[in-house]
Amino acid sequence: MTLYARFADHIDAILSALEAEGSLAAGVERKGVAVEPPRDPSHGDLATNAAMVLAKKAGTNPRALADLIKPKLEALDEVESVEVAGPGFINIRLKAAVWADELRAFLKGGADYGRSTMGKGVCVNVEYVSANPTGPMHMGHCRGAVVGDALASLLQYAGHDVIREYYVNDAGGQVDVLARSAHLRYREALGEEIGEIPEGLYPGDYLKPVGEQLAAEHGDAFVGKPESEWLVLFRKTAVAAMMEMIRADLALLGIHHDVFSSEAEVQAAKKPEAAEAALRARSLVYDGMLEAPKGETPEDWEPVELPLFRSTDYGDDQDRPIRKSDGSWTYFGADMAYHFQKAQNADQLIDIWGADHAGTVKRIKAAVAALTEGKVPFDVKLVQMVRLLRGGEPVKMSKRAGNFVTLADVVNEVGKDVVRFTMLTRKADAQMDFDFAKVVEASKDNPVFYVQYAHARICSLHRRAKEAGIDVSGTADLSLLDADELALVKLGAQFPRVVEGAASAHEPHRIAFYLHDLASALHAQWNKGNDDPARRFLLPDQPELTRARLELASGIGQIIKNGLAIMGVEAAEEMH
Repeated sequence: MTLYARFADHIDAILSALEAEGSLAAGVERKGVAVEPPRDPSHGDLATNAAMVLAKKAGTNPRALADLIKPKLEALDEVESVEVAGPGFINIRLKAAVWADELRAFLKGGADYGRSTMGKGVCVNVEYVSANPTGPMHMGHCRGAVVGDALASLLQYAGHDVIREYYVNDAGGQVDVLARSAHLRYREALGEEIGEIPEGLYPGDYLKPVGEQLAAEHGDAFVGKPESEWLVLFRKTAVAAMMEMIRADLALLGIHHDVFSSEAEVQAAKKPEAAEAALRARSLVYDGMLEAPKGETPEDWEPVELPLFRSTDYGDDQDRPIRKSDGSWTYFGADMAYHFQKAQNADQLIDIWGADHAGTVKRIKAAVAALTEGKVPFDVKLVQMVRLLRGGEPVKMSKRAGNFVTLADVVNEVGKDVVRFTMLTRKADAQMDFDFAKVVEASKDNPVFYVQYAHARICSLHRRAKEAGIDVSGTADLSLLDADELALVKLGAQFPRVVEGAASAHEPHRIAFYLHDLASALHAQWNKGNDDPARRFLLPDQPELTRARLELASGIGQIIKNGLAIMGVEAAEEMH
């Protein structure tokens, strides 16, 4: 059990004891009671808001309740002192031995230090990327891919069962365009001069191998033939080739999905009909007229009766059509059915979408709430686009791709770890610049380098100790660590809290932020040795102190490694 969880249990036990004594009203709801680091470290090591949260519910004064809690905290072996501050905050200072034990816990826990059982095995389906299968992955997809994959890892680390899912949009008009583009490349592979790619088709060279494959398999059987004879075949072949390319691109980032769901298969399995029937049975779908478009009404607009989902019952701005006037499914109708399918295999759903889909969040949340009768929580995380720069100047588009920069080109230039870490250095809904020059810069202004360098520095210590002939075997006397060194342990001990908080909020960027803070503290401690040789980690004439400081460094290094693993980033042992 981690330090903060242990003290949360202590507070809970103290409150129960006060109830048993009659000093606190029985049965008071304790939700909101927290144990956390104080905002100002000079106030102590831990703080609790227990008195502030419970006093009003218990019909007492926060300060008076805090004064009842204080002596029971002071009686704990781990506690050095307790102070009641302001209107009733409780600040706790712990004995130095507690932090020595916590440092040993870092190393004993190893790769599992910070791992939580908070998720209790609840199954979460995280759907991310889900790019249209019309070409290679580009940098517009990259950020959502990294955020989704890191979130899935974070949730697993916090005790959830996780399904990583990719939704293949292979039933819309864009895949028909893909098939027509492949047919053009098929004719080119057979020797036809096709000239400029017509407007409306995909221009990238990545479709040339698809055309060559189709030419090798079918010869000229589909040259000059009506579209009805080849469209389905070419669509199937082209989508399969694009998905193979997309999987390979994602693998460059270390991303592998558990499930690939096909929109075409969802529709073939009559899932939209099943969703509609389920909603009609509860009068949540009705046949009605759409409102006229706001503003100036188009001349060709006519009111048409359509099946409408009562999304306004669930907070949406208007009811939404699930079918078009020709009876085919709207994108919303198909998407609704797909989410219904996911909800039958998971306890919670999370979607990672581009910010350009913000307008559809309300309606699909409404649909999930209706179809699951509110039993399956559903969260949508919106991810802003990334602007690519090189030395501050916009990056030119890729000729091979046609009109965008491919993810593969970026990963091959700067590396998987740089891409993944950088994508998590800002909140997902904040704009981001990705400057090729800056993300590989060896400076403290580059968070990727700064965190990796901290781990590499730590790894270098054992090598240097061996080279210097310093005996670091045996048990370290951690009582030799001073207050500044213990401050590093205190920051490291926050890692389990950060994991749980990030998992609860579905915000994997919090891990990156925390690692940067921890790396900064490590570098600051390291740099003290530049000004004062006695502050160095390695002191050949003081093996006992060296052993203690090496254990401190190793513990911090383990936490950095664990955090990077959640992000899908390797912990560098050397920097070149």
